[in-house]
Amino acid sequence: MIFDTVIHDGTIVTPGGTFHGDLGITEGRIAALAERLEGGGRRIDAGGRLVMPGGIEAHAHIAQESSAGVMSADDYRSGSISAAFGGNTCFVPFAAQHRGQSIENVIATYDERSKSSVIDYSYHLIVSDPTEDVLTRGLPTAFARGITSLKVFMTYDLMNLGDAGMLSILDVARENGALTMVHAENNDMVKWMNAKLAARGMTAPKYHAISRPELAEEEAINRAISLARLTDAPLFIVHVSTEGGAELVQKARLEGAKLFAETCPQYLALTRDDLDRPGMEGAKYICSPPVRDHDTQEALWRHIRAGTFDSVSSDHAPYRFDETGKLMHGADAPYPKIANGMPGIAARLPWLFSEGVIKGRISLEDFAALSSANAARIFGMTKKGRIAPGMDADIAIWNPEATRTVTLADQHDNMDYTPFEGLELTGVPELMMTRGEVIVADGTLHAKPGQGRFVARDRVNLSGRAGIPVKETSLMRAEAGE
Repeated sequence: MIFDTVIHDGTIVTPGGTFHGDLGITEGRIAALAERLEGGGRRIDAGGRLVMPGGIEAHAHIAQESSAGVMSADDYRSGSISAAFGGNTCFVPFAAQHRGQSIENVIATYDERSKSSVIDYSYHLIVSDPTEDVLTRGLPTAFARGITSLKVFMTYDLMNLGDAGMLSILDVARENGALTMVHAENNDMVKWMNAKLAARGMTAPKYHAISRPELAEEEAINRAISLARLTDAPLFIVHVSTEGGAELVQKARLEGAKLFAETCPQYLALTRDDLDRPGMEGAKYICSPPVRDHDTQEALWRHIRAGTFDSVSSDHAPYRFDETGKLMHGADAPYPKIANGMPGIAARLPWLFSEGVIKGRISLEDFAALSSANAARIFGMTKKGRIAPGMDADIAIWNPEATRTVTLADQHDNMDYTPFEGLELTGVPELMMTRGEVIVADGTLHAKPGQGRFVARDRVNLSGRAGIPVKETSLMRAEAGE
């Protein structure tokens, strides 16, 4: 067999095992794996380093306006470059519908914005206005195009759908084989806390940490799981930040629920003390749900090891620390007026490798699953996320011994800070390939804007998720002949 490229002398890492060998690439696909492969128009010496599936970032806000009208700092060019330097070869940002917009217009907007991506991409829709047209025409059309996931909110007045809206979305998604993602926080609990804190003059950034109680997340996760059970729809809980929330996910999964979940590095690396930094520095660490405490971090690590979480995603939400982002309402704005979110798309995998693999919390195989393979499987990317013949040659070569101190410059994004500044990490992605083309090598970008391609995705993969039938729903559908 003639190969375009051969990566030789690598330690090949997959979720199913690790072995030493060579990898052959032809026409952008993995063509062969063997102990030794000869030839190749180009030969890349891995030098015993780790050869892994390129990361898939499945939770990022790129070129997206928030419900408050704040545009994220990264467009598809800067965001995809940052992702690539962070070990990713594909990402799935959100395409956000705001009230009054049609799904067709939303997709057309993001199709235009995504033209500058240097890595492959897809979208998750965000739905905030589930009109009859959206439910019966807009969403089915998007699903048929391969945009087979969408996100809904249980908080924020301009995004919250309420239980009835969620049920409608879940039912349409189920009928079309799509996956509903949910930001789970009890909106009224949060608003009650905000009012109580404001009445006491407690509006500095540090109070954001207590304004969104752990109980608000836990109640909403429990309710979201119940709503999904009623409709027999699959559900993905994003950015779980609490031990109680993780326990609810674990319990439902043990019972057979069609349930998936993630957590994020910020909930494992940062605490509410970071919001209590001098002056307005704490505003840099405002995100929702908020970062918690050290005990919660340890609990979340236990759940990662136990398999409660399918992925560790960045929730990259880049708002600069100036009047265009965090401080759009002034340098002394109360915490509810400070833009929610932190950057992290380039730091996600180096941090997870260093804190997870190097410190013995997770295995190399776990890392391959959490960083890429699980996202590909769940979100219907049938040609990505695995090193196997026939798959896209999306490859990351990691040096597991190289060390690096996190700086803003090495994030390669359009931000003016990184919340991970100064952290000492071990393990660096040195060479990245998307569909067999080198996009990053030796600290240099080789890809061009527009090189990334849209990835049409299959239906959600529910292997091993039988569901927990609700007898009344089952009886209704049986009587209706469904």
